[in-house]
Amino acid sequence: MSAMREALVEADNPIGLDGIEYVEYATSAPQAVGHVLEMMGFRPIARHRSREVLLYRQGDMNIVVNAHPGVVRGGKLPDEHPRIAAIALRVRDARAAYEYVLERGAWDVPMHAQVMELNIPGIHGPGGAHIYFVDRHREFSIYDVDFTLIPTVDPKPPALGDLHWFGIVQYVGRDRSDDWVEFYRHLFGFSVLPEAERFGILPKGTLLRSPCRQFMVQLVEPDPVTVSYDEEELFHRVGFGLPDVPGTVAELRRRGVEFVESAQTHTEMRGALTRHYLHSLLFELVHDAKGQP
Repeated sequence: MSAMREALVEADNPIGLDGIEYVEYATSAPQAVGHVLEMMGFRPIARHRSREVLLYRQGDMNIVVNAHPGVVRGGKLPDEHPRIAAIALRVRDARAAYEYVLERGAWDVPMHAQVMELNIPGIHGPGGAHIYFVDRHREFSIYDVDFTLIPTVDPKPPALGDLHWFGIVQYVGRDRSDDWVEFYRHLFGFSVLPEAERFGILPKGTLLRSPCRQFMVQLVEPDPVTVSYDEEELFHRVGFGLPDVPGTVAELRRRGVEFVESAQTHTEMRGALTRHYLHSLLFELVHDAKGQP
């Protein structure tokens, strides 16, 4: 690769982004959240050595369920309604990525690792959620230090229906989309997709593609015609990509998952939406050949 080509790659993907390592849910009802995740095909594979935290996995996706006090700002116990407390991004060099975004105005998250725990660098995201940077995801992972495997459980369960990360849906305040577009573009190198390029059955909002082309971020503002609306900014839900929406939905239904079926929102070839579980836990399915967002 020529020096010019290397410079272009660096400019397009300044922190060496390489997908999502995990999504973390904070909750005071970890067993109930775990039940929903297992219906979706995830399996509990490891427990944290010193905290009330459980790791779920299927295929290349990891979900952390955190019921440990202090997981959310203010040191309060997690609410029984699950919320996305953090996402961890795979990067080429976690420390370099962290320093790069701090130099460009990101707000750092103080590290509070205990003895024999990893310090994972991170910054503030929407609504008190954190965005972490992880570079240990190949031969040696972050879970090798902080977690112990559950005996007799397959640590690499296959993905049901070839499910994989497609994206994160983020709710933003009214007229705040441009601010968050700049956040993702300036810090990470995301690009805005044209209005005509849409996926799934919930196409509203502003869609951004990661520079590694492995996942999306969708920014959704409050409905302008709604008199009473919630302008809280937060990571609202995750989207899973999959090649066969009807077939996988049928399998998930056999496992007990319920889907939204209304005149406005219903299962079709392009995608599907699960109903809300525990008031705030839901998942979106999007037709997608693996690795093509």
